Amino acid sequence: MKLIVGLGNPDKKYQNTRHNLGQKIIIDYVEKFYKTTLTNKPNLSAKIFEIGQGSNKTIFATPTEYMNNSGITVQKIADFYKISPLNIFIVHDDLDLPVGEYRVQFDRGPAGHNGIKSIVEKLNTQQFHRLRIGIGHSENNIPVEDYVLQNFSQEESSKVSSITPEIFKEIENYISTI
Repeated sequence: MKLIVGLGNPDKKYQNTRHNLGQKIIIDYVEKFYKTTLTNKPNLSAKIFEIGQGSNKTIFATPTEYMNNSGITVQKIADFYKISPLNIFIVHDDLDLPVGEYRVQFDRGPAGHNGIKSIVEKLNTQQFHRLRIGIGHSENNIPVEDYVLQNFSQEESSKVSSITPEIFKEIENYISTI
């Protein structure tokens, strides 16, 4: 069984911000390939969608907790479904990558990302998979906490849109691995 989580903040006002990029990717993926939406599961602090059965099940989720508490959601879902951290794939924004780039990695520290830090703390390990999607750094000396909560510019949105099919392929590849 696998868990794929797109990080972001739950409020509508954050919906199109840089920090909600992971959440947006998962929502768009489920809508495009499964023609449905995620269902609110308050007991798991998440919205989820499931495909497959038994050990072949994949759960897509977006936390209803705020970014800095993402670990609460990931831990609840992992505990409920008995999913090992080795079978968890986190999709999230990353300041250290330029807009239009992404990396798939395993067993990597939080590097200042508070959502990842929360997950590492709650799971008591960093041995999970991550898809880091670049949002770049502010060029105008805007504090990080303000920058990540801004919407993408039109140019940045175009760059993200251009790599979204590749990101979707990475998700497909993860689902198909044993």
